[in-house]
Amino acid sequence: DVQLVESGGGSVQAGGSLRLSCAASGHTVSTYCLAWFRQAPGKEREGVALIDVDGSTTYSESVKGRFAISQDNAKNTLYLQMNNLKLEDTARYFCAADSMSCRGRVLTLGGADFAHWGQGTQVTVS
Repeated sequence: DVQLVESGGGSVQAGGSLRLSCAASGHTVSTYCLAWFRQAPGKEREGVALIDVDGSTTYSESVKGRFAISQDNAKNTLYLQMNNLKLEDTARYFCAADSMSCRGRVLTLGGADFAHWGQGTQVTVS
């Protein structure tokens, strides 16, 4: 089975940058649909970004132009580069993976159709 471990979270000033990593083990995820989600206290989990096997990406409107999702197949690792961070980006960030294609998936589902999840990493913007 696939295990996912996020890292790279922390506290940052508004306008700053962070790079989150999601290390996968147990199975290569190079052909998986991979994604980042986030959840703030008292709020619903929301989709941030998707990346498909062909490298195509999808972003939520709130992060488009500021965040970039990518993967390194040699390291079996997913990344989220976050630039120009805003107060509203404060949340716990989770990576997710599913062996099925990204085709037909939408970020607005909140990740209900993803089988594998990491434990999350906290991002606090002040």
